[in-house]
Amino acid sequence: MTSMDVLFGSIDVRELLSTQDFEESSPLSAPDLRLLIDRLQVRSIHIKEKVRDYILSHHKEFSEIFSRCSESVSRTEDIYTDVSNVLRLISDHPIDVEIRDTVAEIRSKRIELKEKKELLVLVQTIENLRGRLRSVREDLKIGRLIDAAEAVRDLKKALLIREEMVEEREPLVFGLLRNEWIECFDEIQKVLVRLMENAVQFEPETSRMRVKFQLSASGMDLVELHTVVKAMDVVGVFDYGIAKVADLMVKYVVTPALSNRCPYTFLEELNQDTKQTAEATLKLIPSSDSKDFNGKQKPMTSIQALDEAEKIDGATLYSGLIQVINFIYKSICFQNDRWMRCFGRLTWPRISELVISNFLSKAVPDDASKLVEFQKIIKLTSEFETVLKEMNFISASDSNDEKLSNFTQNVEVHFAFRKKNEILAKARNLLLLCDFVLPPDYTRKGTSSKARGIAENSSEHDVDLLFLPERCLVSKAASQLMELVHQTLQVVCLSSPRVAMEFYHAARDALLLYEAIVPVKLEKQLDSINQVAVLVHNDCLYLSQEILGLAFEYRSDFPSSIKEHAVFVDMAPRFHQMSEEILQRQIQLVCVNLKEAIDGADGFQNTHQMQQFESAKFAIDQVVFNLEKVHIIWEPFLLPSTFKRSMCMVLDSVFFRIAKDMLLLDDMAAEETLQLQRLIHLTLENLSSLFESLIAANRREKLQEGFRLLQLDELIPSLRKLRKLAGKLSFSSCMSILNHTISWENLPLSSFCFQCLLVTDICNRVNHRLSDIPD
Repeated sequence: MTSMDVLFGSIDVRELLSTQDFEESSPLSAPDLRLLIDRLQVRSIHIKEKVRDYILSHHKEFSEIFSRCSESVSRTEDIYTDVSNVLRLISDHPIDVEIRDTVAEIRSKRIELKEKKELLVLVQTIENLRGRLRSVREDLKIGRLIDAAEAVRDLKKALLIREEMVEEREPLVFGLLRNEWIECFDEIQKVLVRLMENAVQFEPETSRMRVKFQLSASGMDLVELHTVVKAMDVVGVFDYGIAKVADLMVKYVVTPALSNRCPYTFLEELNQDTKQTAEATLKLIPSSDSKDFNGKQKPMTSIQALDEAEKIDGATLYSGLIQVINFIYKSICFQNDRWMRCFGRLTWPRISELVISNFLSKAVPDDASKLVEFQKIIKLTSEFETVLKEMNFISASDSNDEKLSNFTQNVEVHFAFRKKNEILAKARNLLLLCDFVLPPDYTRKGTSSKARGIAENSSEHDVDLLFLPERCLVSKAASQLMELVHQTLQVVCLSSPRVAMEFYHAARDALLLYEAIVPVKLEKQLDSINQVAVLVHNDCLYLSQEILGLAFEYRSDFPSSIKEHAVFVDMAPRFHQMSEEILQRQIQLVCVNLKEAIDGADGFQNTHQMQQFESAKFAIDQVVFNLEKVHIIWEPFLLPSTFKRSMCMVLDSVFFRIAKDMLLLDDMAAEETLQLQRLIHLTLENLSSLFESLIAANRREKLQEGFRLLQLDELIPSLRKLRKLAGKLSFSSCMSILNHTISWENLPLSSFCFQCLLVTDICNRVNHRLSDIPD
């Protein structure tokens, strides 16, 4: 602690008075205070002495400090004087304006100088770019392809050329330079592609592929093929330049090797003439097994060609493809992995599809027991793709390039898919080749020996309905189609889940083919009354019944993964609806024909006249003829219940129309009522055989169902009305009307008004009788 530290410290009373003299909690007494004051005075004198001693000991330092302070004060006064002088000068002369103008001028000159320097740099850059663009064309002319390609590549970066140009405001000269660069790019691209086309040539006639390693063009020396390929890579057009070569290679080399129906091998040659122009050749030649003794190709029949195609050796095929790809790897891609990968991307999709369609798909076994033999092809395929990966023809990391292995590994699915196509093809042929006509003289009853013989040979036409107590006549196509569906579903029960799913869909699609093919094929027949339409109706009814039973018959035996997806009930209503639509269309056609026949009766008016009666009788004969025709077509083939229901609808419509026309007559002569009655009786007598058929069909149906037999009048409501109408039109009931009419005709003219009233009253009575007939 220095001697001056006491000046900055605090005085502690406890140091002046000892603790024995006072207690801290008690107040000081007067003697203590006097003692304390004395001691403080002594301490003050001591401090002053120390201060004086310190100042005297540091007299020199304090003198220097005081002198420096004096000098600072004097300098401050001088600065104040100088500033005052400057301010006085500025106030007298406005030099700040001149200085400001001078500074602004200096700034503008500097900016102008900077702009001129930038423009000079820009001009130099533009001139440099134009010079480099000119050099590209000069390099192309003399064959310096690599230099030209590198210049184009560098200029693309310098000119900021992108794939998608963005519209920006820029100097016009840059747009012109970009256009010139595009022209140079197109020019070098054309030159390189032309050289590439000249280098790789295909001769389809001799099955030869030639690659020239040294090329010549107008105005340039010999150019190496490697230089051309490298230049395409540098300029960024390798894909474009090699695309045509890849396409022709697949077209003229790979496709013939895979599509020809006899084994082929590849011969690779390297030729070099006296001009040091080397070339490599790959030739596709038939194997020795397919040549005769003279070295010519043996002709093959179509059957032999098919056998050879089915016996393609996988090892030979893959070996030949590897030889072709290795030739490309050495002669065109020059063992450059990146170039080879690009060539593979251009050709592998098509090559793999050709291998699958021409070899692998045909090698898929026809029987599930032969799937083990397919393992050899799976192994060869995997080894083939491994070699392609080693040559970088396909990617070693992308599983999508393993197209052949993926196909072979999914052979179960392909086997099922192939079988599915065969099932659908067989179903399609059944439907297209069937004429939907039963054999001649084939009937449901088969009463004659000839008919029984046909029925024995045509048992496939007479089938049981699962949910109806009747048998049904169907077409050969429907019965065989259903048999095919049953066979397919039996395979589903014994197959793996993946195969079962394909066969399940095959069964559904086979059934749907009937709906897709038959209505289109038989469109004209379905629009007329014939046996074909009746059979198609039966087919649809039969198929709907069978479809409803499929799930009950096979669902329990399906693989567990198929059970929740296997649904057939959704298809049954479609076929049932189709059968009803066809039947209703037939009924409507019959009703239209009968209506036209009844229209020929002209409303049964004036039948007491011979000509009108003959016309009405002819119309009735036409009605009976049409009904008998329909009877002959429908009864042997339709179900008894369907025949009864349909024919009763037709007869009810006919009888209602006849009764309606007769009841609408305003007036009738006595002979007219007799003729109308004769026409009604004639109609009913001529239809007696049809009535018997309906009664028999009704009896069979009711016996099967156990219900009460219905009378004919109950089946055909309008028949009872027509019979009652015939009873009302008796000649005896109208005789009085005839007599009155004769006497009225002999009355004098003066009674004419009375005659009219009387005749009107009589006619009203007759019409009132007829109207009493209930509907």
